[in-house]
Amino acid sequence: MLFKDESGTASEAQITAFEDTWHWGPTAEETYHNLVSYAPDRVGAAIGALRQLVGTNQMMAYLVMMAARLVELHRVLKPTGSLYLHCDPTASHYLKMILDAIFGAHQFRNEIIWKRTSAHSDTVQGNVVHMGRIHDVILFYTKTDAATRNEVYGPYDETYVDSFYRYSDPDGRRYRLGDLTGPGGAAKGNPQYEFLGVTRYWRYSQERMQRLFEDGRIVQTRPGGVPQYKRYLDEMPGVPLQDVWTDIKPVGAQAKERLGYPTQKPVTLLERIVEASSNEGDIVLDPFCGCGTAIAAAQKLGRKWIGIDITHLSISLQKYRLKDMFEMEPKQDYRVVGEPEDLGGARQLASENRYQFQWWALSLIEAQPLGGYDGSKEGKKGSDKGIDGVIPFMEVGSKREKVIAQVKSGHVKSGDIRDLRGAVDREKAAIGVFITLESPSRDMITEAASAGFYESPGWGKKYPKIQILTVEDLLHHNASVQMPPVHGTFKQAERVQEEGPQQGKLFD
Repeated sequence: MLFKDESGTASEAQITAFEDTWHWGPTAEETYHNLVSYAPDRVGAAIGALRQLVGTNQMMAYLVMMAARLVELHRVLKPTGSLYLHCDPTASHYLKMILDAIFGAHQFRNEIIWKRTSAHSDTVQGNVVHMGRIHDVILFYTKTDAATRNEVYGPYDETYVDSFYRYSDPDGRRYRLGDLTGPGGAAKGNPQYEFLGVTRYWRYSQERMQRLFEDGRIVQTRPGGVPQYKRYLDEMPGVPLQDVWTDIKPVGAQAKERLGYPTQKPVTLLERIVEASSNEGDIVLDPFCGCGTAIAAAQKLGRKWIGIDITHLSISLQKYRLKDMFEMEPKQDYRVVGEPEDLGGARQLASENRYQFQWWALSLIEAQPLGGYDGSKEGKKGSDKGIDGVIPFMEVGSKREKVIAQVKSGHVKSGDIRDLRGAVDREKAAIGVFITLESPSRDMITEAASAGFYESPGWGKKYPKIQILTVEDLLHHNASVQMPPVHGTFKQAERVQEEGPQQGKLFD
């Protein structure tokens, strides 16, 4: 159902790897008419007005598809729930109009500005008029006024700390001095007495003032001076969250959490959102979950979660991430809905989209699709070299080796194995793996056996140079690649030490 509609015809909204491609066509037109005809009146009116304003182009196709999804997200959202929509300024103003129509303008809470990159000049692009574009927009809406809201604090600005927390104890604890006098005097019920030679109306009782003094929390900077209270920096919660976020850096090229996914968001960004609008045990839904940062943040913070994505490449990456960060396994710790679970499902996926089948099959052996996650190869074999995926691993002496993989969903023959042997020799790979949907012929098995073995100097073992794995064996017979046990595929994620209105059902 991801790539064909109920009539069996190909969908207009084909997605290649992780690249969003929106075009105005029959699917967008049909979705537009459904929104105008069946969505709440305000939504239909807003979409109709936007079509008059924007026209029938890629932007309008994107807005129509988003509107249809936002209507459903509003439907399933709990009365205590919130929605955060992350976009850039290209479409944020249009999306805000749609969200106002769906949620009601009174449920708009914030337009959050996230500074996602440092200052730069775009004049290197040529004769540009615009200034540097360094921020993204996060639109924050709630279902009702009963939405969950937790105060989240950010760090103090360094200039503020230097200006106000100017004092330090011998152990290095920084503090500032605060007023101890009682505002309003006797009228507010503040006690009056002499303390350290100074008579004032004070905030606290004389007994408590004495205890604070004995604990070293009250100082008198000079004889006769008004005593003051020591407020330690490490005891202050920080700055309450505002709508401009400049303290969360993007995922840099050398960041430990970087997985190579082109639009990967920093996990701290999603943790802040999850923490601000949910409690432990609540459910977080990310309907465009990509490489799974929101899922990782929800799991880390003790929330339940649901993630949805359109590509099996994305699903594979999320499974690796959950395993690396939390030692979680599918079918044990969570369910994956929509993946083939038997040979019939695998055949169906292969018939619908062979690249989706290829990415899914590679995930069965934890192989990285050639070209990474950015879709730059558009699902094609790398430079026509007959390689679909790679499993890098380290040998003794930190020598980098690799297993190369090829996936076939159609008819197979012994010539395919000879081609794989040639690719292994050409790429100087240690091992070649042939994943096939169909059963291999006797000639193929003989051809693979004639390739000999890879001898691992680090493990002192021999592994078949060419290995044939069927999808059925991978699914049902615990088959796996025979190779040295310490290997890496996708860049590893850093391990984590770790009554009223009713909500509609997600799947009606």
